[in-house]
Amino acid sequence: MTTGVPMISFENVDKFYGDFHALKDVTISVREGERMVICGPSGSGKSTLIRCINGLEFHNSGTLTVDGIEVYEGSKDILNLRQEVGMVFQQFNLFPHLTVLENLMIGPMKVRKTPRAEAEATARKYLDRVHIPEQAAKYPSALSGGQQQRVAIARSLCMESRIMLFDEPTSALDPEMINEVLDVMVELAETGMTMVVVTHEMGFARKVADTMVFMEDGRIVEVSPPEQFFTNPSSERCRMFLEQILEH
Repeated sequence: MTTGVPMISFENVDKFYGDFHALKDVTISVREGERMVICGPSGSGKSTLIRCINGLEFHNSGTLTVDGIEVYEGSKDILNLRQEVGMVFQQFNLFPHLTVLENLMIGPMKVRKTPRAEAEATARKYLDRVHIPEQAAKYPSALSGGQQQRVAIARSLCMESRIMLFDEPTSALDPEMINEVLDVMVELAETGMTMVVVTHEMGFARKVADTMVFMEDGRIVEVSPPEQFFTNPSSERCRMFLEQILEH
């Protein structure tokens, strides 16, 4: 499914928050069509790394290129880049005063100037994709957490993004709702979409990932295919992390 072409490339990237060194000399690339899953303990830099990809955070040194666009603070291309990079957060961030259908239509209509009829057709297509077409006329408050997260995924898909980023998309959900969101993400992965996912859901990672990444203390400690990652990790720290997380 993947090509040899890097869609995302970090080269010696550092990120600071004041004196706190959040990303330390990060060098990693994601190929077109690749599904990369990033894991690691809290505070290891996972969310910071993924937020740098679409310019929600800006790195301080090194080079970050996404879909041929160099990402840096002040770049005039950031808005164009964000149209190509969809992001799903822990929180759903839906507009409470708009229906589900309106939440999906507003981005394409305002940002891409998509005609209303076309935006509605696209919105309905992606509500079908995430298996909640019957929720179109409801407001977010009438939906479960799992349904709201599926709406958030559909909303990103409506922008016809080339890359999808997921920052712990199930961590705010009740346990019984997690699988319905993960199932949608598995289906999405099967379409060949370039995906970068920060998650602790190791069953999902094992099923979907082309590449596993383990981070700790702002550094990339291990990058390997899932089979090696889960059965024979090369770093002791990664092995300890997996033992701890797989026990629960």
